[in-house]
Amino acid sequence: MSISLPPVLIVDDEKNMRLSLKTVLTDEGYSVRAAESAEEALTMLGQDDFLMVITDARLGGMSGYEFLGKMHSRWPDLPSLMITAYATPKLAVEAIKAGAMDYLGKPFAPEELLHAVSKCAERHRLLNQNAALRARAHETYQLEQIVGDSPRMHELRQMIQTVAPTDARVLVLGESGTGKELVAGALHCLSNRHKASYVRINCAAIPETLLESELFGHEKGAFTGALKQKAGRVEEAHGGTIFLDEIADMSRPLQAKLLRFLEDGSFTRVGGTQELRVDVRLIAATNRDIIDAIQQNEFREDLFHRLNVVQFRLPPLRERSQDVLILAEHFLRHFSHTIKKPIKKFSKAALQKLTSHHWPGNVRELRNVIERALILETTAEVQPVSLPDFEVEAGLRKSAPAPRVIGNQSLDEMMAGFERDLVSHVLEQNHYSLTKSAEQLKISRHALRYRMQRLNINTGTDTEEESAAPNGKDMAS
Repeated sequence: MSISLPPVLIVDDEKNMRLSLKTVLTDEGYSVRAAESAEEALTMLGQDDFLMVITDARLGGMSGYEFLGKMHSRWPDLPSLMITAYATPKLAVEAIKAGAMDYLGKPFAPEELLHAVSKCAERHRLLNQNAALRARAHETYQLEQIVGDSPRMHELRQMIQTVAPTDARVLVLGESGTGKELVAGALHCLSNRHKASYVRINCAAIPETLLESELFGHEKGAFTGALKQKAGRVEEAHGGTIFLDEIADMSRPLQAKLLRFLEDGSFTRVGGTQELRVDVRLIAATNRDIIDAIQQNEFREDLFHRLNVVQFRLPPLRERSQDVLILAEHFLRHFSHTIKKPIKKFSKAALQKLTSHHWPGNVRELRNVIERALILETTAEVQPVSLPDFEVEAGLRKSAPAPRVIGNQSLDEMMAGFERDLVSHVLEQNHYSLTKSAEQLKISRHALRYRMQRLNINTGTDTEEESAAPNGKDMAS
C-alpha cells in the first residue's frame, strides 16, 4: 500500500448505514473510522487526525447540525459532509451554516460520495505541499554557498552537479563544521525532486527511544504518551529527499529497520502492522570515522554499503588553507549586511591572524569568528583585537596529527599537509613565538621562516622579536 491519508470519520446512529458507507470507501482504498453518536465522534476527534467527517443530519442525542457546530468551533479547518433524507433548500442552507462543505440527499449514488471524499483528499495533499513549501521558503541551498577556490572544492561542486539529478543514495563524510548540510541541501535543490519536501533529521539530537517514532511514525497507544496516530518524517518526505545527519549515532536495531526501508521504501509505524511505502531519496552524513565505527561494531557494515552508493568526503579547512581568506571575505560581506555595519575589509594584521590559525572547528568556526568580529569592531576595518586569541581553540588540536592517505593525494602533498599541521600546531603552542617554536622543533628561526613561507603559514609576528635573536642561531640548520 502507498502512503496513506488520515481516516474518514463516519457518524451515523444506524449500523447498516455505517457499514454501507464504510464498504464504499474502503473499496476505494480509504481508511475509515465510525461513531454511532455525535458525542462519541467528538471524543474521537480529540484523539486522532481525520481527513474529513461524514455525518447524518438526524442522530440519537445531539443532532448532526449541533454536532457540526461544535466540531467547527474546535476544528474549523476540518471538512465535513452532511447526509440528509430531506434534501430541501432550507435544510441545505442550515447544513452549510453549521459548517458542512456540502450535503447529499438520500438516496445517493456511491459516485457522489466518492467525488466529495476525493475533493477532500486532494485538498489534504495540497495543504501538505503548501506547508512543506512554506517551511522551505527560507532554506534554499545553492551551489554558490559552497565557497572555495581550492582544487578539491572545484571537484566537489562538479561532483554535486553530476550526482544531483540522479536518485543515487549519498553518504557525506567530514568533520563537524565542514559543510555537510550544505552539500545535502545542494544535492536536493539541483535534483528532479526539488519541488517536493526536503526533510532533515539529526540522529544525534533525538533520544534513541524517540528516533524510530520520529522517522517512521507511530500508531495510537504504541507507547506511553502516544495519544494519537502520528505520521513519520519519511512520509513527510514522500516524493522528495530525506537527510539523516550524524547517522553513525543511530542505534543498531534502528539501523536494521533503516536497512529494510532502503531496500524498497517500505516500513511500518511503531506499534503498527500495516506496511506502508514511500518514494524518497536518502542522503546520510556523519562526522565520525565510519570505518572505526564499523570495526567497533557500532555501525552495520551492510548499511554502510547500502548508503555508500556515492561518497562525498569534505576536506577540513586546514587542508585547504588557501580558502580561509576567501571564506572570511564571504562571511564579512554577509554579516556586514545582516548586522548593518559598513565594514568592508580586514586589516593586514587581522588577515595574518586568520591564516595562522589551525581552524579545528572548520568553516563553522570561521563563520562564528567573523560574526563576532563584526559585532565587536568599531573601526572601518576588522582589527586583530576583534578576533579571538584562539588559546582555547588551539587546545582542541591533537598533540601530533597523524598522516593519513586522503583521496588521490600524492606523497608530496600528504607530507606537505602533515608538515603544515605540525608547524602550525607548534606555533600555536608557543603563542606564535618564532624563537620558542624553532627551539622546540630543533631548527633555526631562519629555517622555520623558510618553511612557513613555503607552506603559506602567516603569524603576524613582530619583526623586532625576530631581530632580537642571536645571529649565530639563524645560521644553524
